[in-house]
Amino acid sequence: MGIKITDTSLRDAHQSLIATRMSIDDILPIVELMDKVGFHSLECWGGATFDACVRFLNEDPWERLRKIRAKAKNTKLQMLLRGQNLLGYKHYADDVVDYFVQKAVANGIDIIRIFDALNDPRNIERAMKACKKEGGHAQAAFSYTVSPFHSLEQFVKDAKTFVEMGADSICIKDMAGLLVPYKAYELVKALKENVKVPIQLHTHYTSGVASMTYLKGIEAGVDVVDCAISPMAMGTSQPPVEPLVATLLGTPYDTGYDLNLLSEIASYFKKLREKYLSSGLLNTKVLGVDVNALIYQVPGGMLSNLVSQLKQAGKEDKLQEVLKEVPKVREDLGYPPLVTPTSQIVGTQAVLNVVMGERYKMIPKETKGLVKGEYGKTPAPIKEEIVKKIIGDDERITCRPADLIPNELDNIRKEAAEYIEQDEDVLTYAMFPQVAAKFFEYRKAQKYKIDPDMVDYENRVHPMA
Repeated sequence: MGIKITDTSLRDAHQSLIATRMSIDDILPIVELMDKVGFHSLECWGGATFDACVRFLNEDPWERLRKIRAKAKNTKLQMLLRGQNLLGYKHYADDVVDYFVQKAVANGIDIIRIFDALNDPRNIERAMKACKKEGGHAQAAFSYTVSPFHSLEQFVKDAKTFVEMGADSICIKDMAGLLVPYKAYELVKALKENVKVPIQLHTHYTSGVASMTYLKGIEAGVDVVDCAISPMAMGTSQPPVEPLVATLLGTPYDTGYDLNLLSEIASYFKKLREKYLSSGLLNTKVLGVDVNALIYQVPGGMLSNLVSQLKQAGKEDKLQEVLKEVPKVREDLGYPPLVTPTSQIVGTQAVLNVVMGERYKMIPKETKGLVKGEYGKTPAPIKEEIVKKIIGDDERITCRPADLIPNELDNIRKEAAEYIEQDEDVLTYAMFPQVAAKFFEYRKAQKYKIDPDMVDYENRVHPMA
């Protein structure tokens, strides 16, 4: 049985390399050709694409999905969903989660990859149920990370929990490029022995080991791997499709994909890449290998955040101290995987501990929220003295955080009533109310040919994607 590949060029690749700025005009001309390859799926939606469409590109994300669906007649479309956070940056009520998933499937999504920053199964359960109900393929992902708590047994246990909850497949989501080849072999082998659903492997090229990691994962029996077409691959993106296809040619793992067709697709993306390079959207800094990711187990994006925070404080010479402090803070906070938002929480706290010259002298509300349980259950328990230091005698949340959020869809619908032109608009508004309102004003201006100078849709600030 040949190995299958999910192509990430239309989502994670450009999210990783050019801050999710690929427009629908860049995407549409190549979709029909990509559809002919025979990919397992095209990852083309979710993650930060939704936010970037509305905030920067003045595009309707739902319209984008429908246009891609119309061109991709043979290949499954896939998206990334942050569990109870959906595509926003906070937990939403269950009725919003249900409706969002319903509309994602109705507009053309086949496979939804659902993960939670803390690997708390309770935060992905509702989205998985909604996906199954709509006839979608629910892929549960655990965030791969390295810590004294995160063992092979722990990841197998997570995977088993997800399968019991109804996952159709499991994804190893290695967002920081920390999974090295022989560890990948062990992990895939253990998962294949313990769960009976397909296993997909996702990594980033950040640390330079990703293609080797895939090869060992494939030898261990992984079913699907995530790649990007070569001009959109490597650096902080995924491994390139074509070299893997060539490597597996004539072996039991042969993909059966046509290298000539892939070459034609690559030449289209080469021109786009040149455009992004000359516009400055693609910074060559993100294209190299960053071995620090393996030394400090800090994702590339988090490392640059730490540097810029220290710069602002005029303490750039303290970077080594901060990098030593990160694992200590992470241990204090129950070993969360370093992915949005926990990477920002741990990183900021480590910087403050070093800059203030005293640990936990200054504690941001996000650190308090994490300890309190607002984001869910941390992988390892947090020691009592740390809890006391950070939130004092405040009561901690032990239930699923979304249990405390009453249904909110009807209220959002009332609030957004003046803007709604299609059912999905209520969801766009639910994700990003202010940004959506500006986008809807822009859309109206375009529709009725109003002078755009009369519409205030500027002044947009990009949150952490």
